Amino acid sequence: MDDAARRLSRFFLIQLGINATFGVIIATGLYFIGLPSALLWGIIAALMRFVPYIGSYVAAGVPILLAAAVDPGWSLTLWVAALFLLTEPIIGQLVEPMLYGRSTGLSPFSVVISAIFWGWLWGPVGLILSTPLTLCLVVLGRHVEQLEFLNVLFGDRPALTRVENFYQRVLAGDPDEVQEHAEELLREMSLSSYYDEVALKGLELAGRDLARGVLTRPQVERIKEAVTTLVTELADYDDADPKTASLAKGSIDKSATQDLPIHPAPTGAAPEGLELPPKWRDAKPIQCIAGRGPLDDATAMILGQLLEKHGLGAEVVPHDAVSRNSIGGFKRGEVPMVCVCCLDMSRHTSPLRFLLKRLRQRVGDARLLVALWPADHPVMSDQKVRAALNADEYVNSLRDTVNACLKAAQDAAATYRRGPTTTGGNERPSEILIPEGVARADTRA
Repeated sequence: MDDAARRLSRFFLIQLGINATFGVIIATGLYFIGLPSALLWGIIAALMRFVPYIGSYVAAGVPILLAAAVDPGWSLTLWVAALFLLTEPIIGQLVEPMLYGRSTGLSPFSVVISAIFWGWLWGPVGLILSTPLTLCLVVLGRHVEQLEFLNVLFGDRPALTRVENFYQRVLAGDPDEVQEHAEELLREMSLSSYYDEVALKGLELAGRDLARGVLTRPQVERIKEAVTTLVTELADYDDADPKTASLAKGSIDKSATQDLPIHPAPTGAAPEGLELPPKWRDAKPIQCIAGRGPLDDATAMILGQLLEKHGLGAEVVPHDAVSRNSIGGFKRGEVPMVCVCCLDMSRHTSPLRFLLKRLRQRVGDARLLVALWPADHPVMSDQKVRAALNADEYVNSLRDTVNACLKAAQDAAATYRRGPTTTGGNERPSEILIPEGVARADTRA
């Protein structure tokens, strides 16, 4: 009810403004044409226009008759008639639908169709009430799930959101459509924002359908193949805000908060200006391990690409390599950090707990991070569950995951630069923090 009241109030305010503007135009035009009492006819035209579609033409009758009475010829009458006949269609058919649509949430098409329907049903009364009635139907469609089709039919929002568009296209297994959609969005958002806000949320929709048992195995394979192709095709995109990517080095817009904190470094290179320990100097110092879910391989691949773009090499490890039967042959190497990517819609923590237990036995003192989706997973809010999992850090976005990896590298560099402490362990190494939302072109700053 509050939503409907706000939208109706906005509609009536816009209507008052449009009708007043119409009256001013008519009064001004009649004044320059030379018709007596131009101000009076302008006021009448503004008031009569509250009767939609026909009110302004009714208001034109008396000025036209007056022009015919005071002018011995037909020029004044024709000028008055032309003024009304030109002004009303422009305002009524062009300006009015666009303003009503933008202010109330109705599409311009629905404004015209509603007038035809309600006018046919109730005559003049239907014309007057057409837009308010349709507006109330759209509000019902926005808030009542069973009536959502009304919002789709008459509202101004697209039938599918960005996330639903992504899911629909990967479900159809059309990588070209997926890439085209991604390139359109990447004109206004960074690569990490696209992955976080569109791709991963689309995979969450797929995960829900998979948990409900409505996705078949061939459909899941099509989704994985489409996402793999998309990640490969987007390898040439830098992870930078398009609004600030063209700025000169050192003049980054600090108000940009959607992008990750630094511009991409060359692929495979360590963050510039940091003297890293030997473990971090490896070409791939971070392992991105996929969880047990069939879509976790895709999330691990996306994370690996973003880490590479920010100067931290990453190895993507499929879940089969760390399963119960294969964990004995899992090659740990000397990696300093392990990221487990898990898209878990079932909300069960046992598979993740056993996976982390197996990894902890293999990776030793390496930092263990869990990137978990969706954001309302019990692990993200229950401290007892976190304690049972025994990971070092938990995040629920790709941005936070990359930030955590960058901070781990900086902490390691600070410790390595200072060397062993001489105060019995009481002195902590200084931390090099990157404030969220602040982009830096040179990490040495």
